[in-house]
Amino acid sequence: MKKLRANMDRYFDKLEERWQALPVRKQHQYTLYFFVGYLLLTAGVIFKVWYDTSKSGNDMIIEHIENPVLKKNGSPARLQDSVSTILKNQIYERK
Repeated sequence: MKKLRANMDRYFDKLEERWQALPVRKQHQYTLYFFVGYLLLTAGVIFKVWYDTSKSGNDMIIEHIENPVLKKNGSPARLQDSVSTILKNQIYERK
């Protein structure tokens, strides 16, 4: 892990040296390009979210959450013993 960190530190140091070797005007130009790219990406994402939410048929239905265990028409004891019941039925060939 230390070797990986050392390699990464060396790589970033070289990258920093290359950045500092560039003229200030070129640094400013690259920074401006990256900012414009980020701005376009952000605007695209915001537009996509706005477009998706404005389409008709994307209504959110809010309902009461019901417990699925209470919906079943069986006793809780029968639900707990279902595995043993299945095994007994297979052993004694019941259906």
